[in-house]
Amino acid sequence: MVWRTHMSGMLHFLFLLAAVLSCHGCPEKCLCVSQTVKCQNLGLDAIPQPLPANTKILFVTGNNISRISVDSFPTRLQLLTDLYLSGNDMESVDAMVFDNLPNLVRVDLSDNRIQNFSERAFPAENKVQHLDLSRSFHNHSFVDVVLSVLQSGNLLRLTVLDLSNNNLVILPDNLFTGLSNLVNLSLQNSSIISIQNGTLRAPPLLHLDLRDNSLRDLATSTLAEFSLKPALRIQLAGNPWRCDCFMDDMLLWLKNSTQVVDMQNLTCEDPKALRRQALLQVEQSQLKCSGDMKGVLETSYVFLGLVLALIGVIFLLVLYLNRKGIKRWIYNIRDACRDHMEGYHYRYELNSDPRLANLSINSDV
Repeated sequence: MVWRTHMSGMLHFLFLLAAVLSCHGCPEKCLCVSQTVKCQNLGLDAIPQPLPANTKILFVTGNNISRISVDSFPTRLQLLTDLYLSGNDMESVDAMVFDNLPNLVRVDLSDNRIQNFSERAFPAENKVQHLDLSRSFHNHSFVDVVLSVLQSGNLLRLTVLDLSNNNLVILPDNLFTGLSNLVNLSLQNSSIISIQNGTLRAPPLLHLDLRDNSLRDLATSTLAEFSLKPALRIQLAGNPWRCDCFMDDMLLWLKNSTQVVDMQNLTCEDPKALRRQALLQVEQSQLKCSGDMKGVLETSYVFLGLVLALIGVIFLLVLYLNRKGIKRWIYNIRDACRDHMEGYHYRYELNSDPRLANLSINSDV
């Protein structure tokens, strides 16, 4: 019994000793447990220092760190694999900021306001596999800064990329070409209106989330790219699908494909006659464009009328500016016509009076 009590005391002492050693160098106000450091909602304006050398997981979330730079991690943290920096209203991610974190695997920069993201933020030989940039770009004009990072070719090991809840609108061609190991891509609720040719061709995607965007239809070329990846699983619910004659290829693809996991939830937004009707229940004969063509024709007629009116105004303006020359030209024509008609009139009088006719003949002789 005494032996068991002694062993229990020793284990308790060793546990406390391990806890003390693991907390050695723990930043003020932060919580350090084992190899995890938590500095959450502390109003910090910079990454706290010093960080324990054995830190493996670091949470610095919900603070006011507007910028991270090479000075944010001045010492090498060889064991750090997971870095969480969400909810800091961060605006700038500078060059070489992650150079002292060679074994980073997961980086969470979600829920920030990134305006500048250096292409050199990640070292060339980084091991990042999971990058979360959801809710990080509140202005479409700043999206290009992260697109350049994705196209830089530094994220060769990236397998999971979260770009959801951003104002992306249109994805540039070949955006993900440099992400040769990307298998999971989330673009949910990113205001995307179309998928360009070649955008999703390169990465070996297995999961693609396109829910809650502004997609009206999918181009035939995009459907062909999806079909070339038979293992790919796609989510498309929450988009305002336009069920007209341009939807026939997509509808045929949906009915013959198993790639869309939520196809039962896809519904028409337009036209009104088919609103909220499931796409899988729409027949090819219901996909019409008569209303749209009528609108196009009406628009064309209005445009033609405006063009003709503009031509008429220009013609009248030319006439007005050249009114004197035109008037002189008309007078010249009138005088020429008058002289010509007087000649005819004189000949007519000669022919009508025999005496004048004989006189004319004698005079000729």
